[in-house]
Amino acid sequence: VQLVESGGGEVQPGGSLRLSCAASGFTFSTARMNWVRQPPGKGFEWVSEINSGGETTRYASSVKGRFTVSRDNAKNTLYLQMNSLKPEDTAKYYCAPRSTRSGDYGDRYYFSSLSLEYDYWGVGTQVTVSS
Repeated sequence: VQLVESGGGEVQPGGSLRLSCAASGFTFSTARMNWVRQPPGKGFEWVSEINSGGETTRYASSVKGRFTVSRDNAKNTLYLQMNSLKPEDTAKYYCAPRSTRSGDYGDRYYFSSLSLEYDYWGVGTQVTVSS
């Protein structure tokens, strides 16, 4: 399994970024996919989930209305469109397929280690929101 996140960078408050996650080594089209993030010096925060077909999405309350998750199963790629970025969005962003250990994500969900929630994840891409 390989997951490669890209698209991060430094942006001013109010700006936008689009993250991508290229997946291989598993049947991407049947996997519920997640985005999570880790702010500097903190634990992990679940950000968003999308079902296998892309019809159902869920978001943490901290990003709802600003972020949009999508997927292209033909390209085995997951996306996260991030608009109206805030300094508190600064974090390393990871993509991961849901596992049997993944929690029942509500409006907010925090955890200390990716291995508590997922079997596989990428190396992450850094997003920095700063003026």
